[in-house]
Amino acid sequence: MALRCVYTDLDGTLLGQGASLFRDAEGAFSLAQARGLEACQRAGAEVVIMSGRREPQVHEAARLMGQTSYIYEAGCAFAIDGETSLLTGEMKPDENRTIYEQIEARGVPRLLFDHFPGRLEYHDPWHHGRVYSHLFRGKVDVDEANALLGEHGDDDLRLLDNGAIGKPMAAIDGRTHAYHLVPRMVGKASAVAAHAGARGYDASECIAVGDSVEDLEVAASVGRFFVVANGPSATPACAPTSPVGTTSR
Repeated sequence: MALRCVYTDLDGTLLGQGASLFRDAEGAFSLAQARGLEACQRAGAEVVIMSGRREPQVHEAARLMGQTSYIYEAGCAFAIDGETSLLTGEMKPDENRTIYEQIEARGVPRLLFDHFPGRLEYHDPWHHGRVYSHLFRGKVDVDEANALLGEHGDDDLRLLDNGAIGKPMAAIDGRTHAYHLVPRMVGKASAVAAHAGARGYDASECIAVGDSVEDLEVAASVGRFFVVANGPSATPACAPTSPVGTTSR
């Protein structure tokens, strides 16, 4: 298979402990990730970050890695060589409010907080400065949350699980997860497909790597998908089945 592009999640995948490119999962200094980037460059394969982080953070990470395109806010948008493409469908920023502010004004975050007391909260301080999506942490049933949105007429939005994180919460046993509240059609899978189309890549020429249920959906948009070993250990639901592959970080 000719490899033209590698789509990779950041936290828990390309980055090690403390969100460092030069630390492994246990915190030891490592050049493995940097060597992986070097190998892609030698092979002529583009590396594209697909992250839930907001645009300035992802832009800076991509710049430090020498990459010119990236996917951010869980697939709400992607950038190629400084040009941004928005993937939020009919929900658009207007002259008065961002999509984040439109969702907030509808009271949807408060609806979720009230339904999951003590089990869902903003992922402070990383929820600040977002434009298209809301970022939470906790441990909730995503299907239950999305059914709740539908019952209240907010089915143009969805809650997605972007994987386990290290921030504990008093009411949560085990590891908490990061969740994104986004327009319904938004997701890393659709963003990867849109980016590949813009670049002229065939799906068979692309691979992706991730550690969450949301990342796993990208398998439908690439030739091969790899789940890093820490993914299933933290989230059994993203344990791979054929034709999805596994690898270790």
